[in-house]
Amino acid sequence: MAGMAEGYVIGVDLGGTKLLAGAIDADLSVIHRTNRLVYGLNQDELVQMIADAVDEIRVAVGEISAIGFGIPCTFDSRTGMAVQAVNVPLKDIAFGELMADRLNMPVVVDNDANCHTVCESRLGIAQGATDVALLTLGTGIGGGLLLNGQVYRGWIMGGAEMGHMVVEMNGRPCQGNCPNWGCLESVASGTALVREASLAVARQPDTALGQALENGRELTGPLITELATAGDPVARGAIETIGRALGVGITNLVNIFNPQVVVIGGGVIAAGEILLAPAREVMLERALAPGKDVVRVEAARFGPEAGMIGAGLLARDVIDGKTTGAIENHPR
Repeated sequence: MAGMAEGYVIGVDLGGTKLLAGAIDADLSVIHRTNRLVYGLNQDELVQMIADAVDEIRVAVGEISAIGFGIPCTFDSRTGMAVQAVNVPLKDIAFGELMADRLNMPVVVDNDANCHTVCESRLGIAQGATDVALLTLGTGIGGGLLLNGQVYRGWIMGGAEMGHMVVEMNGRPCQGNCPNWGCLESVASGTALVREASLAVARQPDTALGQALENGRELTGPLITELATAGDPVARGAIETIGRALGVGITNLVNIFNPQVVVIGGGVIAAGEILLAPAREVMLERALAPGKDVVRVEAARFGPEAGMIGAGLLARDVIDGKTTGAIENHPR
């Protein structure tokens, strides 16, 4: 088999609450997955857990040629440092170098939303498009850009943090380690959805959502989405509110970048059109022509595995000798 000779790569996607890793073969199918909770770990524990996850996969599949990591932070390509993460405990760490030495193989590291963008533009809903803006709505909001067919990362890789565009100049403080306030993340993330729903259910406790909470269910994004889909007006209203806020963010992206496609991914996109319809409506009201008339605003085609697959695609680029534009490290 030709595919086997090329070996496997591993894609690792690190989020605010969990880590997903998998071995990916030459046909881009995922062979072995591992999923771990990372919430509450410190930096050392997190690094150890990542190494353990990679070791588990290596044992399961054998020969690995390279590893790609998608992590939710800004980088400085001059030093190879992962500089600032808003929702995970990583700060000023030479992540790629550390992992290449620790795991003794080539490592490529990129922002997690850039990895999503690679996945969706090569294999997913934005296939064939040269200009794509992507937002991943989860604990926070990640951003990825494909401009003129190239992933855009900014001058030293600190760019494309579209979740931290300001949509309310004097809005609420952003979350985690972000020093800003009024960020898109503060009004349109999964965290914002839960906050919105909890305010709404306090005002109107007598619907299915209130009853579910009374019966001991935890107020989470998936619960809100489940009940909204089943027709609960409070849950639906909360998602629509988030959708309108998202629409303001999309308006900015349409005006600045004139993308062919705006892709919305991350856990919150499970709400589908309940989220996207109000977002599109706001964008069409507020963005400029001609950009607003030609842009497609679409749900990502790949779900929770997008970041992992994109990281794997970058790892495969490294072994194929292609320039990734991400941070590459080889073991010393």
